[in-house]
Amino acid sequence: MPPEVTSQPPTATRPLVDEFRLGLDAPICLTWELTYACNLSCVHCLSSSGRRDPRELTTEECFGVVDELQRLQVFYVNLGGGEPMLRPDFFDVVEYSVGHQVGVKFSTNGTFLDAAAARRLAGMDYVDVQVSLDGATAGVNDPVRGDGAFAASRQAMEHLADAGFGAFKISVVVTRHNVGQLDELLALADGYGAQLRVTRLRPSGRGADSWNDLRPTQAQQRDLYHWLLDRPEVLTGDSFFHLSALGEPLPGLNLCGAGRVVCLIDPVGDVYACPFVIHDEFLAGNVRDPGGFTSVWRSSELFSSLREPDSEGACVSCGSYDACQGGCMASKFFVGLELTDPDPECVLGNAEPLLAALGGDGVPRPSADHSRPGVPVPSPVTLRPPRRRS
Repeated sequence: MPPEVTSQPPTATRPLVDEFRLGLDAPICLTWELTYACNLSCVHCLSSSGRRDPRELTTEECFGVVDELQRLQVFYVNLGGGEPMLRPDFFDVVEYSVGHQVGVKFSTNGTFLDAAAARRLAGMDYVDVQVSLDGATAGVNDPVRGDGAFAASRQAMEHLADAGFGAFKISVVVTRHNVGQLDELLALADGYGAQLRVTRLRPSGRGADSWNDLRPTQAQQRDLYHWLLDRPEVLTGDSFFHLSALGEPLPGLNLCGAGRVVCLIDPVGDVYACPFVIHDEFLAGNVRDPGGFTSVWRSSELFSSLREPDSEGACVSCGSYDACQGGCMASKFFVGLELTDPDPECVLGNAEPLLAALGGDGVPRPSADHSRPGVPVPSPVTLRPPRRRS
């Protein structure tokens, strides 16, 4: 499903990147967490998922959101969670979306992607599947995602391959423990005729507690930068634009798109600036509010402020600012830095004195924790069939 920008075209005197920085009439794509329910308890889960929220959008409300996205000509939605396949109406929402010209990419831990589900997905147009895997071996993956998670993900991939789904994605959050396995993970993807997609670890959700232990070292970041430069076929979702300060910019948008070209809708309809800042300070509105999602996107004070920041911050004087644009807003926020400060993983080390001065004090906590009480993190994989609509 080829993307096409639906907002006003860039002016002859303003580059496309500036149009993106100032915000579009509609997001190019957005992330939509369908549920906080999850049978896993990954240590880096951005939304601290586990328990379903009883206020979840109903099936009809989900259809209404899709109708709005169709009118806005949004290219596609990234459906996630939690585990989106735990919703009994999961396929209803997917089929309604693709039937209304809104493509679907969805992320799954694979535990409910059985042979029948794989065949159903393989028969649908404009659907892409991302199976989460955070290591090329169970010994690296399972301490992050739970005992049995590696085997479950591989089984899901086998089902997709047997069903003739095509080039699904293997989605990896890069950590200091798996960065040395990227060649193996790429070979695994190639073996399935799949694509490898790597994303950056953020200190959001349960990741706030695991970030210091899991984030790549500076030496590993440099190795990752060169590895990505040499492998443009590896997808990144623009996660690593902070690495572009090391030299040649990585392919992609290379700036924070929060509230400008992307955003997040959570299971209860709250709209946040991006998937990595599920916190009240970045809550722009709710799709149940008058005017729906369209009004939130186009009129919220939060999004307006992100599109026209008061200050470029300390980074603007850095010679690498044009390459990295100051880094990730979410990563700054959840370690206690100001949004105008350098990225906490600045490859030039500009954030290190600020982090040392903080000493861990005043670090914001995620606004909500949906973890299941009494369930260890990570928790073992429990395989059970998804619920069916009656």
